[in-house]
Amino acid sequence: MVIVALSCFLLVVFATVLHYEVLRMLSFGLPRLGVATRAKLLIVIFAAFIAHALEILLYGAGYFVLSHTPGLGALSSTPHSVFSLCLYFSAETYTSLGFGDVVPTGPLRVLAGTETLNGLLLIGWSASFTYLSMERFWNREGHRR
Repeated sequence: MVIVALSCFLLVVFATVLHYEVLRMLSFGLPRLGVATRAKLLIVIFAAFIAHALEILLYGAGYFVLSHTPGLGALSSTPHSVFSLCLYFSAETYTSLGFGDVVPTGPLRVLAGTETLNGLLLIGWSASFTYLSMERFWNREGHRR
């Protein structure tokens, strides 16, 4: 259980720092970028999507490693999960979609709960950043701010 708790902590830190760095680069880089202001919003959306995909990949790798460690649990009662299943479960958990077709067992369940909370916070952070970017870059009635 200690290994899973430490893994939860490290994954939350890595995912949050990754997200912070992507949003920080956008915050400082977008005003200097020589593209139309509305195009900057598309960059925000695509960068946020890529950040979330990398975070899902990070958690998927965590599930894969932990499910292959004896005594820490598995996904869907299979003794060794394949990476694609871990990635699918991570995406489902990160977004709190929760179909229920893949279920963690053992201490691995703690990571699933942690990922859901972290995913909700990071998705909310992206939504807030996107809103602020729209206020900053969206042209109102064709006039520049």
